[in-house]
Amino acid sequence: MVTPVYAALLALLFVFLSLRALMLRRITKITVGTDNNVTLTRAVRAHANFVEYTPLGIVLIYMLEAQQHNTFLIHALCVALLLGRAIHAFGISQIEENIRYRVVGMALTLACIISASIRLLINFV
Repeated sequence: MVTPVYAALLALLFVFLSLRALMLRRITKITVGTDNNVTLTRAVRAHANFVEYTPLGIVLIYMLEAQQHNTFLIHALCVALLLGRAIHAFGISQIEENIRYRVVGMALTLACIISASIRLLINFV
């Protein structure tokens, strides 16, 4: 099984994003909300967006792997999810934002979720 390796890598990215937001909260002394601090707002949104999309993606991929799908497909979906989440987090974290990073990150993430969902539906039918 390869999904657990990617889940572990995604978990480490989650911890990095969490610690980054926590450190910024400590530096800014803003414990709740963001008080319109742009850097903190972007760090909080990078973390939150990761939490909003990653679990669904990894669960869908894991279900495909449990159904013994082609290992190449599983790796491809996992890499797309990992890269998509990392690129998006980088893009949304930048004060001088280049929107292309967010677009590419979300495109990879959604392509992963859509592809895994369609494949699971095809298997069901």
